[in-house]
Amino acid sequence: MTISEKAAYLKGLMDGLELDTSKAEGKMISAIVDLLGDVTKRLSDVEETTIAISDELDEIEEDLDAIEDYIMDEEDDYDDYDDDDDYEDEDFDDEGFDFGDEDTTVYEVECACGNVIAFDEETLEKGSIICEECGETLEFSFEDEDEE
Repeated sequence: MTISEKAAYLKGLMDGLELDTSKAEGKMISAIVDLLGDVTKRLSDVEETTIAISDELDEIEEDLDAIEDYIMDEEDDYDDYDDDDDYEDEDFDDEGFDFGDEDTTVYEVECACGNVIAFDEETLEKGSIICEECGETLEFSFEDEDEE
């Protein structure tokens, strides 16, 4: 027997006993049976909501599984490239490229050959960098330009 059925049974028993609801005992038993009926309705609503939420979660899980499968398939496409392949993305733009640490300052210098070289503070502290295009060594000075 479900909780709803039990509450209805108790209500029927109370009605069958023909309790005098004008007396204290009858009022109390009637109030308890009414309370049980209300609790039963609320519990039934909670069970329905729980079932609905469970169904929604199952659908979300299926969607996430489909997304995961889709992403894994795309990652497999990138695995087709060998490390030895010279794969370059011609549309690659290094503006906005994240060098890792947000506090890192990125410097640029133009070589005599026209190649623009980007480097970080660590390279600046070393004092020089070699141009990858022409092989020329570019040196950096920390002296103030005002002293000249």
